[in-house]
Amino acid sequence: MFQKVLIANRGEIACRVIRTCRALGIRTVAVYSEADADAQHVRQADEAYCIGGPRPQDSYLRGDAIVDVALRSGAQAIHPGYGFLSENADFADAVEAAGIAFIGPPAASMRKMGSKAGAKDLMQAAGVPVVPGYTGDDQDGAVLQREADRIGYPLMIKAAHGGGGKGMRIVRTSPEFAAHLESCQREARNAFGRDRVLLERYIEKPRHIEIQVFADRFGNTIHLFERECSAQRRYQKVLEESPSPFLTPDLRREMGEAAVQAARAIDYVNAGTVEFIVAQDGSFYFMEINTRLQVEHPVTEMVTGLDLVEWQLRVAFGLPLPLAQDALAQRGHAIEVRLYAEDPDAGFLPGSGRLERLRLPTASEGVRVDSGVVEGDTVTIFYDPMIAKLIVHGADRAQALARMRDALARSEIVGPKSNIEFLERLVRHPAVVDGSIDTGYLDRHLDEFLARPQGEDRLLLAAVTARLIASERASERCNAASADPTSPWAAHDGWRIGGAAPWRVAFV
Repeated sequence: MFQKVLIANRGEIACRVIRTCRALGIRTVAVYSEADADAQHVRQADEAYCIGGPRPQDSYLRGDAIVDVALRSGAQAIHPGYGFLSENADFADAVEAAGIAFIGPPAASMRKMGSKAGAKDLMQAAGVPVVPGYTGDDQDGAVLQREADRIGYPLMIKAAHGGGGKGMRIVRTSPEFAAHLESCQREARNAFGRDRVLLERYIEKPRHIEIQVFADRFGNTIHLFERECSAQRRYQKVLEESPSPFLTPDLRREMGEAAVQAARAIDYVNAGTVEFIVAQDGSFYFMEINTRLQVEHPVTEMVTGLDLVEWQLRVAFGLPLPLAQDALAQRGHAIEVRLYAEDPDAGFLPGSGRLERLRLPTASEGVRVDSGVVEGDTVTIFYDPMIAKLIVHGADRAQALARMRDALARSEIVGPKSNIEFLERLVRHPAVVDGSIDTGYLDRHLDEFLARPQGEDRLLLAAVTARLIASERASERCNAASADPTSPWAAHDGWRIGGAAPWRVAFV
């Protein structure tokens, strides 16, 4: 096994990789920006080297500086984590050229998945189901309009070199296609420098289900079952779980086999994720392959009992996969959510600032916390504002949901605003509880997951109070009319020997 590994990342994933390396007796090397000099991954690693300024392009995106540190420190391998350079084929090539092992797939496999259009054509040729559409080179507006009419509506226009939900438009009728096409191309040009698009049939109320795959250099390729990621906001995952409440055993088997087929089609090695869009009738279609470890990989670890980072290290070192397909099984149910420094009631505006108070559940049986910060650390403006991932495991889905509600109730963040209350509403919502949520549900019903504006609460309390007072006075008048008007007990003016009695109204 490797003796020393450099982690080309920061925060939670860097700490996660360090944890496995430590368990295997592997020394770790951290790299950090000037903004991260005091970060947890720097403190936890055996060695740490500053590689530049706080902006990602001045530090964590500097592949040359990272390779230089690896050579100077004697690291035998580089783990890229996720984000930053994890899916950069040029970086993977540079690492290999320096005589260092890259803990991920070959650069050639990454390049095959670099273009959505090329990936779709490759999968179709390999017999993997793909959504009907157009991926041709002819990008003339009239040609695209004709192809859109052939595919049928609704359809989606997607930037061929896009990602992160950018450069995507849903078109429901032929007359509105041209305007959406122009808008999509403009956004793609600004975000990715290229405006090529592809067209595909839009699946109404789809599920998003991904399959974890693993392959070694000996021709062994397996899958480690599915994760359902249908709870999304603007194409960004909010909650992940395994097993999927939607899949039948037969559909699970079919999708697993298709994922393995997809990985073999690009000569894949190491950990990857094959993502599918699934229609309500159970038909599924290839979306993309994420050529790295996913943020939600702990969900798979919880239901399989395996350490995927350890598997990555072993495969990168040249060892075969530890288990065959028939030795793998799903046990129980796992759910993951991510705690962010963000304000859901202000459009999920990212936050920053010092974590004056950070209380997270104690790791225990059925509860796992992956974090890259502790109380007193600062969430900076330069990077993703994720504070922690909460992952729970239960004997079944009901128990897992109950444990997640309890874990969120025991979480507290003081300093920057957080999304804890939003997540608490999410895991109690009927669409999540009954497992019926689709990828567009949150965007269609976002108000159901947000707190009412504070002004509305005040108006409601004022209205209820006014109604109570009016009701009380009406009752007093009624009682006075039926009583002896000469009796002192008929007076309802609140007089008492000790002075007027206050009337307290409490709202819970």
